[in-house]
Amino acid sequence: MPNKDNKFKIFVWSLFDFANTSFSIVVVTFIFAVYFKNVIAEGKPIGDLYWSLGISISMIVTAIISPVLGAIADYSAGKKRFLLFFTLLCIISTALLYFTGEGDLYIALILFIIANIGFEAGLVFYDAFIPEITTLKNYGRVSGYGFAMGYLGSLVVLAISLPFINDNLIKETFPLAALFFFIFAIPLFIYLQDSRKNVEASYSYISIGLDRVSTTIRHLKDYKNLTLFLLAFFFYIEGVNTVIFFSGNYASTTLNFTMEELIAFFLIVQSTAIIGSVIFGIISDSIGQKKSIIITLLIWIFTILIAFYTSEEKNLLMDFLVKLTNIPSKELMIKSFYFVGLLAGSVMGATQSTSRSLMTKLTPSDKKTEFFGFYSLFGKSSAVVGPLVFGFVSYITANQRYAILSIGGFFIVGLVILRYVKDNTNVSVL
Repeated sequence: MPNKDNKFKIFVWSLFDFANTSFSIVVVTFIFAVYFKNVIAEGKPIGDLYWSLGISISMIVTAIISPVLGAIADYSAGKKRFLLFFTLLCIISTALLYFTGEGDLYIALILFIIANIGFEAGLVFYDAFIPEITTLKNYGRVSGYGFAMGYLGSLVVLAISLPFINDNLIKETFPLAALFFFIFAIPLFIYLQDSRKNVEASYSYISIGLDRVSTTIRHLKDYKNLTLFLLAFFFYIEGVNTVIFFSGNYASTTLNFTMEELIAFFLIVQSTAIIGSVIFGIISDSIGQKKSIIITLLIWIFTILIAFYTSEEKNLLMDFLVKLTNIPSKELMIKSFYFVGLLAGSVMGATQSTSRSLMTKLTPSDKKTEFFGFYSLFGKSSAVVGPLVFGFVSYITANQRYAILSIGGFFIVGLVILRYVKDNTNVSVL
């Protein structure tokens, strides 16, 4: 069991997850995303295009710079400094969104891109703190605590924001989210210590970072097990990211959910995600991270199948369920998707948190942040590819049901590759 000092460090570290979720829920997932389309883009279809471009550009930039930044941080042991820089970048840009309004398409887009880069790049350094606040045997549960705190934070931020939304004070929620992020991020920078190295570099940190990354890439053959895990992670996290980006859209477009039904669905997902993150964190420390991830992927595949078969009124499963429950098919479709949300929520945070703890376990101690940069590279790249596949399948079939089914393919491929990853050692080679 961790001592009191470690428990405090873990709590302070997890508070940052609690803090930064204000950005993800207010800006990326819910309020600003709707505000951007309906107000800034004046409800025009071009708003969807620009929003998807903003997400893609910010993810691509983060994916490119993360390994280099991680290598620099490993060399100088400056994780906290880099985390502070990107945190402030996100907070300031988020607050400035208050000044955007109708027609301010490019200004709003630039601010969003900068804010999202700050948020996503900061996670590279935040994740790399795990080995410094706990022991190897507790990686799983500590990572789970962080994700659980994040989902709890999203519920708190949503509760704080609802009165503003009801009073049509939409713009005010942006600086509110920035303030929430700032306040609850402070403890990490005060209380967590970052091991510092006194280094005298003969050339710039950027050059050092590029050199270290290129060396790591050239020697990837020495990290076959870790490389195999990153490849598996790339595929299955595509499925997770795509579900996060499109679940609301799918519910409103295919199932015609009202705003009240969407909020209820969101609350179910977030609440079960808190429970799932904690439970799977404990399970992964008992049976191993790899086995835990495999369980979550099997649940994901089952969830996708349920979503596919319960999203139309007439098929064998729906006919059976209608007869069994005596519930009209349209009402049953809505209730079934609530069940889908419950299942997805239970493994959404669990898949991400357990992957983070397995990554920590497999990574060489002297390259923690650098390899978390590659972890970020694979994760952010998938956040571009997965939604594109979903959109393409939806377009060519004119049916989102087949698009949601395509997500299952990512989970299956990731599951197959993951079977060959060894997680019973802290050595990252086969």
